[in-house]
Amino acid sequence: MGTGETRRACLSDEVEERGADVERTAIVTLGDLFPEGLSGWQIVLALLSVLIGWLLSRLARKGVLKLAARTPGISDSVSQLAARFTQYALLLVGIGVGLAFLGANVQPLLAMTVIAAIVLVLVLRGVADNFAAGVLIQSRQSVKIGEEIGIDGPDGVIRGTVQELNGRSVILTTVDGRTVHVPNAALLTGVLVNDSRHGARRSDVDIRIARSTGLDLDEAVTTITDAASGVDGVHAREHPTVRVAAISPTRWTLTLQIWHHPLHGSAVISDTVRGVAEALEASGLQAVVMPQQGPPPLVPPEPF
Repeated sequence: MGTGETRRACLSDEVEERGADVERTAIVTLGDLFPEGLSGWQIVLALLSVLIGWLLSRLARKGVLKLAARTPGISDSVSQLAARFTQYALLLVGIGVGLAFLGANVQPLLAMTVIAAIVLVLVLRGVADNFAAGVLIQSRQSVKIGEEIGIDGPDGVIRGTVQELNGRSVILTTVDGRTVHVPNAALLTGVLVNDSRHGARRSDVDIRIARSTGLDLDEAVTTITDAASGVDGVHAREHPTVRVAAISPTRWTLTLQIWHHPLHGSAVISDTVRGVAEALEASGLQAVVMPQQGPPPLVPPEPF
C-alpha cells in the first residue's frame, strides 16, 4: 500500500471516529434532555398540550381585542400589542408543558427565559414606561385626538393639536406646521394644559382709549361689546365683557374678554381687533387695540 493510500485510509478512519463521537454526543445530549424513556401517552399528551396552548392563545387574543374594543380610550395599536403578548405567552406555556410531559428538564429553559426577560425589561425599560403611560392616558382620556393641548417643552410651552395616540408617544401638530412627538411618560408626569376639553376658550384684547371732554366710559364700553358681539366666531352664549384695567388722566386701559372655539383663536382674535378698532374709529374715539400678550398693565408704560 502506498503512502497516499495510507493517508486516505487514516483520514477515513479519523472521519468515522469523529462522526461516532458526534453521534454519541447527540445521544448523550438527548439523554440529558429526556432522561426517561418515551411512551406513546407522553407523546400524545405533549401534542395535546401544545394544541391546547395554541387554541387558548388564539381565544385569548380574540378576548383581549374584544375587551379593548369595549374599553373607551384604548387605541388599536395598544390593543394589538397586548393581544399579541398574551397570545405568545400562552403558546410558550403550552410548549413548556408539552416538553414537561416528554420528561424534558425544563429548569434550564425556565432559567434562560427568566434571564432573557430580566435583560429585556432592563433594555426596554423606557419603552415599557411609555407603553404603561400610554395605557393610562388613553384609559383616563386626559387627551383625545383633535384636541389642542399645551405641554412643557425645552424652549417653553408647546401647543398643538393631537393627531395620534400610540403606545410610545402623543403626536402633535403645531400651528406653524411642526410635528412634535411627546413621550407618553413625559406627558403623564409633566404639566398638561388641555385647551379644548371645555369646548370654548377665552382670549383677551387690550384697548387703550384717549380721554377727551364729553367722552363717557360706559358709551365706549357699549361700543366695544357691540362690535365684538358681531364678529364671526365670537360665542354668543358667553357674552363679551369689558374689564377696566387702568385709568389715567389721559387714557382708559380696558380689557375685552371674548370666548371662541379652541382651535379658531387666531382668526377670531384678528377679526375682533379689526372690528373693534373700526367701531371705535367710527365713533370718533382714538384708540389702540391689540391682543393681550400678558397681564394687563397697572400703569400705562408710555404716553398715548
